[in-house]
Amino acid sequence: AEIRSRACGTGSSLPTKLSNWARLQRFFAKHNLSVAQELIEGTIHCKPGAAERLVQDIYSLLTNRCIKSLQDREIDFTDYCYQTQLPMVARSTASKAIKNNIRLTEIMMEPSVTINRQKANAVINMHMRMRMQEREEDPR
Repeated sequence: AEIRSRACGTGSSLPTKLSNWARLQRFFAKHNLSVAQELIEGTIHCKPGAAERLVQDIYSLLTNRCIKSLQDREIDFTDYCYQTQLPMVARSTASKAIKNNIRLTEIMMEPSVTINRQKANAVINMHMRMRMQEREEDPR
């Protein structure tokens, strides 16, 4: 009853999403509900699994019930798990890894070139670590 659907904007543009989530965050804060900012940002930027994890967390907060699939799970919205399931020849290149892990909306929200460069470097470092590990496990 406190969140009126008429007050929320419709659409999928970044400003609409930010406005709606700001309204929801005020509601969460008012009711002392601690929702991880990473989950909200992952949902805003359409990261795989973020919305599902957010709904599960909110359900747990509202019902005081623990969902088994959430126990001891780390918040990770990279494509690392997906990439490890692929054969080595089908895995992403460094440039594809950046494209898969950094959304345009993230860049739009953070105009600092330095911070966006740090995000890209983190993805490249993760990619390089994964490639080195692959080569150690299978030198051929």
